[in-house]
Amino acid sequence: MISRASPTLTVKPKYCLYARKSSEDDERQALSIESQVKEMLILAQREGLDIAEIRRESHSAKESGARPIFKGLLEDIERGMFTGILTWAPDRLSRNAGDLGTIVDLMDQGKLIEIRSHGQKFINSPNEKFLLMILCSQAKLENDSRAINVKRGLRTKCEMGMRPGCVPLGYKLVRGQNFHDPSKITIDEERAPFIKKMFQYILDGCSGRQVHEYLVDEGFRTKSGKKPTLGMMFRMFKETFYYGEFEYPRKSGNWYKGSYKPIITKEEYEKAKEAMKTYDKGAWGRKDFYFRKIFKCGTCGSGISGEEHINRHNKRYVYYKCNKYGGRKVCREKYIREEKLIESLAKMVDEVKSKHEALKERLKHEVEKFNQLQKLVAGTGDHKQITTQNYIEYVLKNGSTQEKSCLLRYIDGKLYLQSGNVSTSRIDTSSITI
Repeated sequence: MISRASPTLTVKPKYCLYARKSSEDDERQALSIESQVKEMLILAQREGLDIAEIRRESHSAKESGARPIFKGLLEDIERGMFTGILTWAPDRLSRNAGDLGTIVDLMDQGKLIEIRSHGQKFINSPNEKFLLMILCSQAKLENDSRAINVKRGLRTKCEMGMRPGCVPLGYKLVRGQNFHDPSKITIDEERAPFIKKMFQYILDGCSGRQVHEYLVDEGFRTKSGKKPTLGMMFRMFKETFYYGEFEYPRKSGNWYKGSYKPIITKEEYEKAKEAMKTYDKGAWGRKDFYFRKIFKCGTCGSGISGEEHINRHNKRYVYYKCNKYGGRKVCREKYIREEKLIESLAKMVDEVKSKHEALKERLKHEVEKFNQLQKLVAGTGDHKQITTQNYIEYVLKNGSTQEKSCLLRYIDGKLYLQSGNVSTSRIDTSSITI
């Protein structure tokens, strides 16, 4: 009877040198990839190891199957391309149970003959496989424990009234003088007054765009000295941090009371939030008014904004006015109703059509077609013929953005809102104080 001896190493392994470094915090002290390669090449030369290929990867080993290069290495071992792995330490190969299980399975199948690390060797024997699993499992335990400790530390910090991460504009994060001294959140005396003004302007009836223009004109700047964008300012209006409460993590439902001094009250925040809502779907922002894009104020040169009002009979009215109308920097330019604005623009287009043959023929054709259609619908009865100006007014009110733009491009010069009317020239403002 022939006795079966324990498996012995009879074939010289063909190694793949695998070097990995993760960007995760818990592995920042590990040797860099090139340092790992250099050290293992010295080991291979000293012990005469056959290195067929070197593979490098910068990826965390916390999750199974998340490393494309390592996954490819295991597949190549399965196909017989390599029979050994050379790496700096076992935790370079695996910090999760899934990848560790695959490595051990390859060793059980005899496809992975040996794993070499700096100072250790693992072959297909029960004791060495057990030691490999202990070392990799220990690395996983360290990861899991550190994640739990970090979350506990963040939760404790929140309970102390300190939100982790950067503080919003209007506050400063003051680090402790020593490593163990806690940080403090203090008021930014330069920017906090602008934050308070920002909410006050909204409560006074200004639009978000007006508030942005006022504060930029008054010198409001970010910590890097740049002008805040309009989008940034709308995000600041949603920041509960300013009234002394914060949610962490965001959308988690976990709310905490801040240990710092609030800039505004919660009541002011809620009122401003309500004022910032638009009529449709309650979203933050503003409605898109087409004509605000093509006008400037004839008195002060500022932009024009549109406003929608609905009376108690649910009738809708739209007004256009200077952005500084009624604000801190008062401009006395009158507002204009959308109906009057459209009527004035239609007259301008109607007057310039004689200078542009293409426009003249197009309007003539469209008006005739419109009247023919109206006659067909009305039958032989009387019906009112529309004029070119009627048609232009219809397009400016109900047409698409492209149709409106095609008509207005024929008006020479810039368009201004001046004395409650539409004008193509601007008055001398040198003597006007805004």
